[in-house]
Amino acid sequence: MANKTQANPAVKKYVKTGIIAAIVIVVAALGIWGISALRGGGATVEEAMETVTTDAANAADLRIAVIRMDAIQTDAAVLKDLAAQRTKYENELRDELESRQKELEAEKAEIEKSQDVLSRDALQRRVIDYQNRVNELQRDLTERAQSIEIAFQKALNDIQEQHLNPIIEGVIAKKNLSMVIDGRFTRLGQNATNLDITDEIISALDKKVSKIKMDTPQGF
Repeated sequence: MANKTQANPAVKKYVKTGIIAAIVIVVAALGIWGISALRGGGATVEEAMETVTTDAANAADLRIAVIRMDAIQTDAAVLKDLAAQRTKYENELRDELESRQKELEAEKAEIEKSQDVLSRDALQRRVIDYQNRVNELQRDLTERAQSIEIAFQKALNDIQEQHLNPIIEGVIAKKNLSMVIDGRFTRLGQNATNLDITDEIISALDKKVSKIKMDTPQGF
């Protein structure tokens, strides 16, 4: 969530207006590099700047708000429920790993005991079979761990696209906002009243949806 909520993780996608500031910073940084790299060829900076107008946003007309996406991920009911579902599958996989590891450790001990009893060929076959089982376990657990993350990310995207984004867009319209910024990259002063709308977003999201069922990961 709310990093689309990094999960990884947090809701990862944000409303377009929420990344305007970041885009401006990136474009500015690339612009400085580009001017330096291309110096000595083409138009001068002054000539290039002739295409730039003097128009700019008037601060008096701007209405800006901040949303802390990390707080939405940790505090929103639906995202806490989703995280609990993922943890349940991860714990189940961890318990199975420990059980199968104990079985393999017992088998390894038996192989070591039988070194003086089995023929060289028989011992080699048993060792190869044991190694194949270890490799199979590693493959199985890796695939199932990946399937947990895939199912989690799908549910996270569904929450964002079906619930979170419409709420954010609704708040932008209701408050007549010009820009929404991700609060993780923002420092607020003490006099910045009504700027952080995170709690309102969480409250509205909790009212709209509190639970969403994560798809059953493959292998469970």
